[in-house]
Amino acid sequence: MKSRPATLRSDVTNELATASRKMRTGFDALVRTRGLTLARARALMLLARHPGISQTELAGLLEIENPTVVRLLDGLEKQGLIRRTPAETDRRVKRIDLTVEAEDQVDEIEDLAEVMRGTMARGIAEADLTVTLNVLRRMIANLESGPAADDGEAD
Repeated sequence: MKSRPATLRSDVTNELATASRKMRTGFDALVRTRGLTLARARALMLLARHPGISQTELAGLLEIENPTVVRLLDGLEKQGLIRRTPAETDRRVKRIDLTVEAEDQVDEIEDLAEVMRGTMARGIAEADLTVTLNVLRRMIANLESGPAADDGEAD
């Protein structure tokens, strides 16, 4: 039989996965009302925060492969939402910028994201959200540092 800490860790990871899946599904449904997919909406939001980044940099931020980001950008370009231009220093590198039309859509996407955040946080005290944020940041740092050799107990 599993120990209580192992069961608790299992429950936490299962709930995190469920919350993530429900958040993605819900947000995808919201952005589809604007003719986008979750992937395209995420790309537009990142491009708004990082104007002129390269396709490779965007792939890294989205945590997807370069061929996948090229297909994603092809779709956004066909919708008139981005333009790709060769970098001045290396013409093989493509820099990506939003069009004016995309900037309006990014504002709408951000509004939809805020609706999703409000739904997700409904009824949860600010102090609890702060604790949750701190715990999630620690989990992310732990995952980035690699597997632990300890017994999984808290420090």
